[in-house]
Amino acid sequence: MSNPMINRALNQGVQAGRSQPVMSDQELNNLFNQPAAQNRNAGPQIADRTMQYEDVMVKTGICFGILLAGAVVGWFVPALALPAMLIALVLGLVNAFKKEPSKGLILGYAAFEGVFLGGISGMFESLYPGIVMQAVLATLSVFGVMLALFKFKGIRYGSKMMKFMAIAVGGYAVFSLINFGVAMITGTGGARSIEVMGMPLGVIIGIVATVLAAMTLIADFQMIEEGVKHRIPEKYSWMCAFSLMVTLVWLYVEILRLISYFRE
Repeated sequence: MSNPMINRALNQGVQAGRSQPVMSDQELNNLFNQPAAQNRNAGPQIADRTMQYEDVMVKTGICFGILLAGAVVGWFVPALALPAMLIALVLGLVNAFKKEPSKGLILGYAAFEGVFLGGISGMFESLYPGIVMQAVLATLSVFGVMLALFKFKGIRYGSKMMKFMAIAVGGYAVFSLINFGVAMITGTGGARSIEVMGMPLGVIIGIVATVLAAMTLIADFQMIEEGVKHRIPEKYSWMCAFSLMVTLVWLYVEILRLISYFRE
């Protein structure tokens, strides 16, 4: 699949769900309707309830609330952008490889990633006034279109497409790290300074990356749907929210860079 983190969350959640009995909706309703004196031992059962769409929505909202708060800090103190990016990278990798989702680490990632986004957004805004609002509106528009395609057009990915997306996203991630390192060492724009048939390579890569990020949203929606369908434990909704946040942040950064190319 395109996003290995949410795929891992789904697989682990399914296994966790199989290892313990899962309460049905009617059983949950009966449990909540019991008198308080009879409900004193219901804590562990409620804690093991299955994931619902509302769980992912709420936790995604919490993550983005913290991310926006961090963005305000980064906007006014852009010097924090680089260290925040490094910390967010470490936290992102830790979250991606943890066997169990960690609420604290995910919220920590959201905070530091927000500082980084705020910092670079402020820098782009100083160079190209109005670009941040353009990028935000474009990101929301792409998100809405992909959600509509998933919900109303029934677009789903097969196993082969999922594997292709996973390889494509992984390959682009490696390329981005190498390109960033080259740009930092040489002091050049990396791929941005190379031209192919009169067009900057950065523009071509930016378009491909933006399309890839948009396609990743479909995979995220599909895996969340599968998680609810397989009744995975509710705690894995944190990992689903984390994965969706990573995709949207990636989409925003790619759109921001792409618009800057054309604004030049």
